[in-house]
Amino acid sequence: MSTRPSGSSLWQFIADTIGTEIRTRAYQPGDRLPTELELAERFGVNRHTVRRAVGSLQDTGLVRIEQGRGTFVQEDIVDYPLSRRTRFSEIVKRQARNPSGTLLRKATIPADDTIAHGLGLPVGAPVALIETLGMVDDMPVSLAAHHFPLDRFPHLFEAFESERKVTPMLQRLGVADYLRKTTRITSRLPDSYEMRHLRLARNTPVLCLEAVNVDNEGKPIEFGYTRFCSSRVQVVIDTLPE
Repeated sequence: MSTRPSGSSLWQFIADTIGTEIRTRAYQPGDRLPTELELAERFGVNRHTVRRAVGSLQDTGLVRIEQGRGTFVQEDIVDYPLSRRTRFSEIVKRQARNPSGTLLRKATIPADDTIAHGLGLPVGAPVALIETLGMVDDMPVSLAAHHFPLDRFPHLFEAFESERKVTPMLQRLGVADYLRKTTRITSRLPDSYEMRHLRLARNTPVLCLEAVNVDNEGKPIEFGYTRFCSSRVQVVIDTLPE
């Protein structure tokens, strides 16, 4: 163990030491750090001191703490540009990363005030909900709830079963292209559902994007509500026309 500098608190010394090891690639992006007990034994301190040090590393974005799994070195952050055409898989592939997704649920639900306003529907109108977990290099980064007007797309679920992705599903339903009309961005702490699926600590914020996509005639076809892990994704605003 290295000599602790005079006047430096134990937890800060531990955080600085591990941080240096991460920056010099003694630990690679995605590596799991030793357990609290192992680090406590290494530095000759109690687990509370280690916990504070690791918590500070998470606050600076060097590591992420996944409930029930451990502490991992943070991977390179994903840029998520917002433009007229925003497609998750295309965005990820352009960064030489591997996108994938998992269907979490699909259901017919009544439109609440927010969804109804976004889609231009009466409150209570039937909408198709498709919720997916978006992954980048097998790491969860987003929870996306897609809402579509069922009156316009009565065979939407059948099309999704055939295509398994939103863009080809819409093409199958006769929507050759669609554009982003509006995006509203907020942030908050995650709920238990988001913590579980995105593998988040309670104090890691999620970025919440409410978006309306329209067809080439300007008619709303999708209201989306996506929650991104703020430590793995940064939203980039594209201000130039395509």
